[in-house]
Amino acid sequence: MPRPHGFTYEQHTGGTVRISHHGRPATSLNGARAARFLAEVEASDPQFVMARWTGNYKRGNERTARDHPRNRR
Repeated sequence: MPRPHGFTYEQHTGGTVRISHHGRPATSLNGARAARFLAEVEASDPQFVMARWTGNYKRGNERTARDHPRNRR
């Protein structure tokens, strides 16, 4: 699985955090969620954290799902 890349975040006044992926807005976080995100991004790999918070990451089951009979065409 390739490492996530291309994520950036901006912290704005009022406690809002905006996460972008390759320059496009992915999500906005406010209040307690923004504070939890900032604490987590400081503690571990920022790219993995931002990918997880935006939902833009591989789950590892794509190959298995592709081979399932219901997904064959």
